[in-house]
Amino acid sequence: MDQLLKLKHTIDSLFGPNVSRYLPPKTKLILSKKTGRIRTAYFEDKLLCTLRIDGGLAITPYFAQLLLNSKKFKEHCLEVNEDAAPFVIEGRSVFCKHVVWSGKNIRIASETPVLFGGKVIAVGKAVLSYEMINDFKKGVAVKVRDNLKSRNGEI
Repeated sequence: MDQLLKLKHTIDSLFGPNVSRYLPPKTKLILSKKTGRIRTAYFEDKLLCTLRIDGGLAITPYFAQLLLNSKKFKEHCLEVNEDAAPFVIEGRSVFCKHVVWSGKNIRIASETPVLFGGKVIAVGKAVLSYEMINDFKKGVAVKVRDNLKSRNGEI
């Protein structure tokens, strides 16, 4: 199977049908020398994502912003209030009390982009599911893994 097609199928299975159409057309894939599997995907020297050993994707804020054009992908995101945004941009975790909106497809341990003002400011792993984020007013909702500050604010 073509490696780019495999990446597209992975994106579609994780984030919804046809979300992969927002993958840039000239995406460059880096393969593992030992196994031949996809390790990372780049577009114009910008990292898009890294494939995990468990079949998941670790996406960057840049790639999440590209995928945000899809309404299905937006259901995997959550939005924070203006009090929390500066801290999330610094790489701090998102707490339930600062979430103003969350997508219905957020599950525990899923890849979750964090939005503020319609822009992706960070990406992390969900600690709680969509239902739990809406019900709780205390505790961590998303542990931020990658933020705008770590990427020098590129978007």
